[in-house]
Amino acid sequence: MKYFEPIFHVFYLGTVFYMSLKMISAGKNDKMIKLFGIMAFTLGAGDSFHLIPRIYALLTTGLEANAAALGIGKLVTSITMTFFYALLIRIWEIRFDIKEDKGIRVFAWILLVSRIILTLMPQNKWALYDAPVTWGIYRNIPFTILGVLILYLILKESAKHKDEAFKKIGIGIIISFACYLPVVLFATTYRLVGILMIPKTLAYLWVVYIGYKEMNK
Repeated sequence: MKYFEPIFHVFYLGTVFYMSLKMISAGKNDKMIKLFGIMAFTLGAGDSFHLIPRIYALLTTGLEANAAALGIGKLVTSITMTFFYALLIRIWEIRFDIKEDKGIRVFAWILLVSRIILTLMPQNKWALYDAPVTWGIYRNIPFTILGVLILYLILKESAKHKDEAFKKIGIGIIISFACYLPVVLFATTYRLVGILMIPKTLAYLWVVYIGYKEMNK
C-alpha cells in the first residue's frame, strides 16, 4: 500500500486534470461540456490539496507526522467538493432544459453555505491527526442532504428522458456516498475503513469520464 496508494493518486489526479482541460477547451460552443470541465477541474484541484501531502506523507515520515498539512488539505477539499455539487446542479439544469427553480436553488445554497460554515469552524481541529468525529458528522449533514437532493433530481429527470448517461452519474453519486459516509463515521476507530476512499474516488472519476464521453459524441 505504501507505493500502490501514491501511484493510484497520481493516476487519478492526472486523469481528472487531463479530461477536465480537454472538456474546458472543447466546451467553447457547448456550455454543459465547459461546466463539466470546470466541475472536474474543481474536483482535481481540491483533491490535490489533500492528496499531494498524503503522497508525501506516505513516502516519507508518515501520516501522523504530517497531520497539519493533511488536515488543511482536507479542509480545502471539503469546500471544493461542495462547489462540485453546486456545479452539478447547474449541469442538470442545462442537460434537461430545466427552467430556473428558485426553491431548489435557495435550498441548495442554504445547504452549501451551511456546509462551508460548519467546515470552517475551529472545533473541527483540522490540524490534529485524530480530529473530532462529531464535527466530521456535523459538517457532512448538509453535504449529504445536498447529495441526496442532486441524486433525486438527476435520477428523476434521467428516468423521464431515458438518459442513460445521467442515470450512470446518479449511480456514481450513490457509490461515492456509500463509500464516503462509513469513512466519516468509523475511519478514526477502524483505520481499514479508510480503504473505501479508493472506490469513492473511482466513482468520481467515473462521473468525470461520463462527461468526457459526452464531449466526444
